[in-house]
Amino acid sequence: MATLNVLILVCLGYVVLLFGVAFAADRLAAAGRGAWLRSPLFYTLSLSIYCTAWTFYGAVGNAARSGLEFVTIYLGPTLVMISWWWGLRKLVRVGRSQRVTSIADLISSRYGKSNTLAICVTVLAVLGGTPYIALQLQSITLSFSIFAEADPTGLYREGSSVFWVAAGLAVFAILFGTRNLDANERHHGVVTAIALESVVKLFALLAVGIFVVWGVAGGLGPMLDQIDSSEIGQWNVDAGRWTTFVFLSAACFVCLPRMFQVMVVENSDEAHLRTAAWAFPLYLLLMSLFVVPIAVVGLDLLPEGSNPDLFVLTVPLSQGNEWLAMLSFIGGFSSATSMVIVTAMALSTMVSNHVVMPIWLSTQGGAGSVSGDVRHVVLMARRISIAVVMALGFFYYRLSGGGAALASIGFIAFAGISQILPALVGGLFWRGATRTGALVGLTVGFVLWIYTLLLPEMGGGFMSGTIIQNGPFGLEWLRPQALFGIEDMDPIVHSVMWSLSLNTVAFCVASLLSFPSPLERLQGAQFVNVFDHSVAPRGWSGFVAQSEDLMIMTQRILGAGPAQDFFQAESERQGGRSSLPEPTPAFLERLERELSGSVGAATAHAMIGQIVGGSSVSVEDLLAVADESAQLLEYSSQLETKSAELTRTARQLRDANTKLTQISEQKDNFLGQVSHELRTPMTSIRAFSEIMRDTDGLSPEEQTRYAAIIHDEALRLTRLLDDLLDLSVLESGRVNLNMGGDTLRSVLDRAVSSALAGSSSGIEVRRSKSAERIPLHTDLDRLGQVFINLISNAQKYCDADEPVLTISAHDVGGQVVVDFADNGSGIPPEARSMVFEKFARVSGEKAGGAGLGLAICREIMQRLGGEITYLPGQGGPAFRVRVPLAYRQAAQ
Repeated sequence: MATLNVLILVCLGYVVLLFGVAFAADRLAAAGRGAWLRSPLFYTLSLSIYCTAWTFYGAVGNAARSGLEFVTIYLGPTLVMISWWWGLRKLVRVGRSQRVTSIADLISSRYGKSNTLAICVTVLAVLGGTPYIALQLQSITLSFSIFAEADPTGLYREGSSVFWVAAGLAVFAILFGTRNLDANERHHGVVTAIALESVVKLFALLAVGIFVVWGVAGGLGPMLDQIDSSEIGQWNVDAGRWTTFVFLSAACFVCLPRMFQVMVVENSDEAHLRTAAWAFPLYLLLMSLFVVPIAVVGLDLLPEGSNPDLFVLTVPLSQGNEWLAMLSFIGGFSSATSMVIVTAMALSTMVSNHVVMPIWLSTQGGAGSVSGDVRHVVLMARRISIAVVMALGFFYYRLSGGGAALASIGFIAFAGISQILPALVGGLFWRGATRTGALVGLTVGFVLWIYTLLLPEMGGGFMSGTIIQNGPFGLEWLRPQALFGIEDMDPIVHSVMWSLSLNTVAFCVASLLSFPSPLERLQGAQFVNVFDHSVAPRGWSGFVAQSEDLMIMTQRILGAGPAQDFFQAESERQGGRSSLPEPTPAFLERLERELSGSVGAATAHAMIGQIVGGSSVSVEDLLAVADESAQLLEYSSQLETKSAELTRTARQLRDANTKLTQISEQKDNFLGQVSHELRTPMTSIRAFSEIMRDTDGLSPEEQTRYAAIIHDEALRLTRLLDDLLDLSVLESGRVNLNMGGDTLRSVLDRAVSSALAGSSSGIEVRRSKSAERIPLHTDLDRLGQVFINLISNAQKYCDADEPVLTISAHDVGGQVVVDFADNGSGIPPEARSMVFEKFARVSGEKAGGAGLGLAICREIMQRLGGEITYLPGQGGPAFRVRVPLAYRQAAQ
């Protein structure tokens, strides 16, 4: 068996190789050569930083413990790359246009360049990334321990070896991750080393898989049979866990600081995403191809109780294949080291830009931007931050005891990092998202994640068993892993459900209740509509600054050479009138974007603000004035709208008052008319009855004539009283409808016969009876009453020499429409609005009457669900009656 010391030498040689590759790549990039370093292939391979020791070792362990559930680790990123490619493209475009240096910087820029929000994201990322770094250290320790068991005399000692591994990784990250500050100067050395490691770990895992299938199982067929007989091959899907784990892996593929570093910050061309959209899922497929075979063979070959996380190593060793085991170790080592290096770089950038630099600037006062070696401060802050991050991972490993399964530790970290998702996605697609909403949402989700998952899973006295079992202060509904009484749920699913759902709700509610600052709204427009204007917003109008001060500050951040080159290019852009460019708003805008690539958007904005802060006008002031002006214009517009509404209301009130006045006058006329109409027949009845009573010797002819007069006047009085009673019943709604079925033709036949019976007016009625074969289902008597009234009015009031009434019927829009039009002179325009009022009588009427007929018709049609209207422009008086389709359908 290969000794442990040989393994250590191989490991050191591999590290030296990585150093050499990274150094050579940096030299080629600095010399302007090596365009292949910016190819889509290298970009896709750099995304493999997602495949850490969790996927190299932990996927096999997860498969051995939970069956096919390990697929969720690969399925989430695959879904993101295939179905959310457009969202990633937007994220990359935003990152490039805003020159962001980290995910904290991006969220800070979106929400008004708030450094407070950036600090919250940084703290969350550090705490969420610490278990993940510990996971990598644990994987290296466990893999070393396998070889140490066979060679107790080797140099390996668990405690000290983990320390030296962490220290070595920190040195690598410091040497190749803090060589420059500008985010647009890619870390070509690190990216190239990651690409090499991605190839090594894929080759190693495929080599072990091929050996297991064809060297141990005896071929593909026997391997498939062995899988079928194993519990791993059973399709047992826990919907809650699968859904949660797929969502977490998808969310963290976007939110993890290391993934953001390689996918956004290190991206040199967003077109590379097109290649990565299919190539990276293919890479994940190859990484997962032999997971199940290795897990199945490991369970069959190795003794019960063997750690399944190490099957990738122990299966080759059990078969005496030491060199394959070494290759597998190098693959796992590559997976762990690449993740730790990039994570340490990303987190150190966040810590230095959003924690260290703001503190340093505050201690320097207003002179911080133009005095002191800012570049040295930033680089030193990043280097110290890398060391601190690595130390946190090391201490978490020691405190947690390193006993948890790799997959469990990975999902704990994923659950924490995913709390960034609502603020990130909301900032990209919702202009209404605010800084307050993002802060509240992050705080709620972060606290719930720590309380419900991180502290209970860490153990070691971080949370007492009493709290876990009974809740704080004995409140069982606040138990960390059974919050609000929801029990018997997987701890990770439980934590993700509560933390992310309440995070999202708090983010949305707080955003709706708060009002964004002017700079927030400006940045929101830049982010949401990034494809319309992919440049930083102009925010320095009205400021006054000295170019010399700006030059000094830029030199202290970028270095003398890059700063002079930048200012020289800006001077030439302005025409080369002087050695230094004029501090125009456009120049200050470009300078802020240039500096943001080194120290972050929030810090760059603050540093320029210190220099130009003597001006009495700020971007917020200008935008606030613009807001107030816009609000005044909006308020003025609202006043104009309300004024117009009041004018319309006043006009309507005047019209209503005029109509009421007319109705009142008509009522007075009606009362006078009714009195007259009642008095006239009653006077006649009284007079002729007295004649018949007091006069003797009346001839039979006289008696008959007087009795006929009394009879006619009594009928006239009865009709008047019937009309009044009928109208009263209709208006009160107490009328009973007697529904029946017949055709429109039959109803009109009866109405015409009744209205013209005994008449000598000689009016001609014209009809198209073939068009009247329309079935009806309504109150036929009431409808006939309306028709009779209209025909009688035409008979009485038509003043043409040869009066003609035309009745036409047709079906329009599902309604039966009947028009009555005669050739008379019509109703005067000023009287048409009153014809259906119950007190109305058109002046000049020659046939008398109390003016109740059309009012009764209107009430009848309302009760039948139809309407009666006056039709102007017909050459004479015309009325239209509509009978609704519903009644006709009921008859069919």
